[in-house]
Amino acid sequence: MKFVIARLNHETNTFSPVPTPLAAFGPCFGPAALRDQQGARTAMGAYIALAQSIPGVEIVTPLAAMANPSGTVDAAAYDTMCESILSAIEAGCDAILLDLHGAMVAANAPDGEGTLLERIRRVAPMTPICVALDLHANLTRKMVENCDLIVSFKTYPHIDMFETGSHAGRLLWQMMQSGRQVAMRWRQLPLLSHTLRSNTTEGAMQRAVQAAEAAEREPGVQAVSVLAGFSLADFPDAGMSVVVVADEPAQADAVAQRIAAQIWRERDGFVYDSEPLRDSLERARRLAASPAGEEGSGPVLLLDHSDNVMSGGTCDTMDVLVGALEAGLEDIAMGPLADPAAVAQLIHAGVGATVTVDLGNKVALRQTGSPRRPVRLTGVVRAIATGELKVTGPIYTGSILKMGRTVLFDIGAAQIVVTEERVEPYDLGVLSCVGIDPGKKRFLLLKSRMYCRPVFMPLSRGLVECDADQGGPTSSNYKLFEFRHLRRPVYPLDSVLNMSSLPQS
Repeated sequence: MKFVIARLNHETNTFSPVPTPLAAFGPCFGPAALRDQQGARTAMGAYIALAQSIPGVEIVTPLAAMANPSGTVDAAAYDTMCESILSAIEAGCDAILLDLHGAMVAANAPDGEGTLLERIRRVAPMTPICVALDLHANLTRKMVENCDLIVSFKTYPHIDMFETGSHAGRLLWQMMQSGRQVAMRWRQLPLLSHTLRSNTTEGAMQRAVQAAEAAEREPGVQAVSVLAGFSLADFPDAGMSVVVVADEPAQADAVAQRIAAQIWRERDGFVYDSEPLRDSLERARRLAASPAGEEGSGPVLLLDHSDNVMSGGTCDTMDVLVGALEAGLEDIAMGPLADPAAVAQLIHAGVGATVTVDLGNKVALRQTGSPRRPVRLTGVVRAIATGELKVTGPIYTGSILKMGRTVLFDIGAAQIVVTEERVEPYDLGVLSCVGIDPGKKRFLLLKSRMYCRPVFMPLSRGLVECDADQGGPTSSNYKLFEFRHLRRPVYPLDSVLNMSSLPQS
């Protein structure tokens, strides 16, 4: 028995100016893909563990590829990776287990995952296929109609990647053993949710996931997934959806309808309104001044969600830092900030040197029309590091984080970690690798929405979400983006819709 197991992950921000060539995925092919993912806390890692537990299963791993969120995927890159998967399937197999994101937009395939699955079904019409998706997948009809079952993450920040793969793989194996096909039904809501409202530990999203988990305990229901969608992918199917796997079609359909209706009733709970940056920074000042014990101790987190790497940010905007300095905030640690040219200049000057450098704002944000100019700052080079560290978790535990050459630049009121690569701060090491003790700072300015929270929240007294007034590549202010391909009407861009407009599967 032969299982084809592959991973192809990309969340595409079509408004991001960051290119996405093949190299961005760091793709591993064939045996190298197996070595890369064996033991990994990913859905593909779970698939491999399942296959290895079944006697007589041959594992074929044509691809393991993941790129940080960025702009539209190059056509050549998409074709190369898809062909590697298709070639392995064309050689013959008994099951196909895919670890996909669900929000990939390629230059030649707006519905990246749907198109891939459609091509797979043409060459393997009867082979069982399971798919693990990110919670932020934009589910499409092509995806649903060209596989047997779909299961998505239930956490954001995402800490259940492996568990999702285990769930999907287990259901597929049970289906193969029983010889009985499962039923899958879905609903796509006319709702463009905000990423900051897809936190699964609070609010409407938490209640939706709890409803999904409760439904999974009903006899006959195998999997229920609530997908928040990724709204900065400008293509028709961006937005929220629900997909249910059950023994019987009628039951799957009823559960999908019930949970979709709950989400629709609470649709305002998925909408986020950014406050003016000045107001956010004033709240941060008051929080930092609160007595220890009232709000906890430690630094205040300033989360710059207008330039969030894991949503396609450039990691080089300066709006929030400039605002914080102008507001008189001090004892700030910021980072990482990606600026390869500045890194080279600072390393050339050497540790201890006083340097004036034009920092950040170097990647043009053509999509938002936001004017940008580097910020000239003078400071001291305090440390230089390789920028490579092992992630301690709970996200991407055990993986190697590569920031490129890294410099600590001290401008007095702020210490800035400047790197060559875009990096989401999901490990304390992004700061400690150059000697910063995060827990001893007054403010931590992090370009992140959620991934930093499991790591930095335990040592902080609280957080303040900050959005640049003039916008950034991942701003939560949808008015800054010109949606041309998104289906309309859709809430909240358009007026309130009736439940009767909810698409049926």
